[in-house]
Amino acid sequence: MRPISRRSTLLLGGLGTAATVAGGAGLWWSLASAEPPNGGTADAEGPGLRIPPELRSTAGKLQLTLEAARGQVELGGRPASALCYNGTSPGPTLRLRPGDELTIRLVNGLDEATNLHVHGLHVSPQANGDNVFLAVGPGEAFDYSYRLPPDHPPGVYWYHPHHHGTVAGQIFAGLFGAIIVEDSVTIPVSADRVLLVSDTTLDSAGSVAAVSQPERMAGREGELLLLNGQRNPLLTARPGERERWRIINACAARFLRLRLDGQRLDLIGMDSGRSPVPGRVEELLLAPGNRADLLVTATAGDTVLQALPYDRGSMPGMMRQGPLTGRGPASLAVFRVSGESAVAPAAVPPRPAPEDLRTATVAARRQLVLAMGMGMGSGQGGPSGMMGFSINGREFSGSRTDTVAPAGSVEEWTLVNTSPMDHPFHLHVWPMQLIEDNGQAVEGVIMRDVVNVRANGRATVRIAFRDFSGRSVYHCHILDHEDLGMMGVIEVS
Repeated sequence: MRPISRRSTLLLGGLGTAATVAGGAGLWWSLASAEPPNGGTADAEGPGLRIPPELRSTAGKLQLTLEAARGQVELGGRPASALCYNGTSPGPTLRLRPGDELTIRLVNGLDEATNLHVHGLHVSPQANGDNVFLAVGPGEAFDYSYRLPPDHPPGVYWYHPHHHGTVAGQIFAGLFGAIIVEDSVTIPVSADRVLLVSDTTLDSAGSVAAVSQPERMAGREGELLLLNGQRNPLLTARPGERERWRIINACAARFLRLRLDGQRLDLIGMDSGRSPVPGRVEELLLAPGNRADLLVTATAGDTVLQALPYDRGSMPGMMRQGPLTGRGPASLAVFRVSGESAVAPAAVPPRPAPEDLRTATVAARRQLVLAMGMGMGSGQGGPSGMMGFSINGREFSGSRTDTVAPAGSVEEWTLVNTSPMDHPFHLHVWPMQLIEDNGQAVEGVIMRDVVNVRANGRATVRIAFRDFSGRSVYHCHILDHEDLGMMGVIEVS
């Protein structure tokens, strides 16, 4: 079958975010496996869905210990030696409310340095806050403390390591967990499911397999595609029930183009962004690091939550050996709806319209160029002569500040991708409003902390640098690219 060329498709319904899908086409070269992960839709259903342990704040506080260590767990139905938080992968789900104080004692039981990033949370990057410049050595512990603003957006967030050079490997090996910031007004649902999608590769001994330098340059994609650490688990509901699915793309590099045919899907929001009312969707595209808050209204029958092929570009200097479509769609879960019909749920309460930064005064306009190519340097962990990854011509250095923004200002950034691969751009602490995608104006207020910048494309965002000052980072969320240098330092002062 000849691949269909890349086309622009509206994936997020009335929210108006454009994304690029290769419907029936895809990326791959010599790294491609002959079979789809999870055997495609023909895979037999697995056991019932496992729910990660949950920890909830009380009286405005949540205090816990997270121990990062190697553990024996089951991944995709196989015994595995993986990296865990508190003995599980995914780690425990943390449920908070706006204004809460979160205190985490991170204990490092690994044989290498690690640290902690609370992805998407609008909290201070200084001192013992969301400070990715800290390193917690083997056998050491560190006390993190975060105070959520009283008006912090509700939504789906997550935590994971962010020690430069080891981020992709530690997440690929199992270190990640969900954070939920609750709504002030409850949305009536029959089930509230936290769904973390990850991928990894296990060797014959059940250990997480090492990856090659070419795989790092491409962005590693694992042979096992997992939902809460399981392969193709079974979810059940009654007709007419409305469930809430909070989906996190915790993959190191894999884009998730999700479909659940035959079921009604209404999107509440993505990342920290919310629309005043849910918007009907048929597909969702989650770049690595993106999250979706989704309402699923059940219709009788069995349906499959599928991850369809997505073309994220090509890798210069590497031979293509066939399109991703040869691998087919992957099955993430079976959704079985049967039994007596449920009473129709109450209406979803509307939310206030979000602030629109298109009417704000812009203090500065900047251009950030995401590039890759030979001869760019050592590759921050790769041998010399390999592919380099940079932003504005420079690879990451934690001792250098690349961008200085005045506290309280609004800036407009144009993100330019000069490479033939998509690069999902993540800014810590301060959310971004998507203004334009490849020259097309975006309808409505679309807030993201990960914005996909398509191959040889561009995106324009606006950022309000409010509430917090200090040093933080922005980077490609194909985590191997971040580890190999595609990251910069910002200081807000």
